[in-house]
Amino acid sequence: VLTDPVVPCGQILALHLSVPSIFFLRGLPCSLDLQAAQCPDPPSYIPRTFTDNSDHMTFIQRVENVLLKSSESFLCHFAYLPFELLASDVLHRPVTMKELLSHGSIWLKRMDFVFEYPMPVMPNMVFIGGINCGRKK
Repeated sequence: VLTDPVVPCGQILALHLSVPSIFFLRGLPCSLDLQAAQCPDPPSYIPRTFTDNSDHMTFIQRVENVLLKSSESFLCHFAYLPFELLASDVLHRPVTMKELLSHGSIWLKRMDFVFEYPMPVMPNMVFIGGINCGRKK
């Protein structure tokens, strides 16, 4: 199943049918994509989304980054709670969002290391930056 995991209904369907899933995404809120794929995501080095921090942060910026990551996790739990309940109902067992997304076979990420901060990723993550861009006329 080729699906966008921002709305994980495709992944719930893939698990229900016991077929592999391929994720096509730019990124997930709260770095759920990195957590589900078990990628290291140290807030002391990788700046959070929507901050003005660079990869050369001061101590105060690093502390701010850690606090922001903690609040993101708390808020995302409530944002994805309806999908966790839906998945638990369909799959007949308790399921978390992280567990739901951890079954992705391949992650096709619409980003490129040229524009993003370098970070460690797993081998099943393929960067296909620019795939949505049109050719110059």
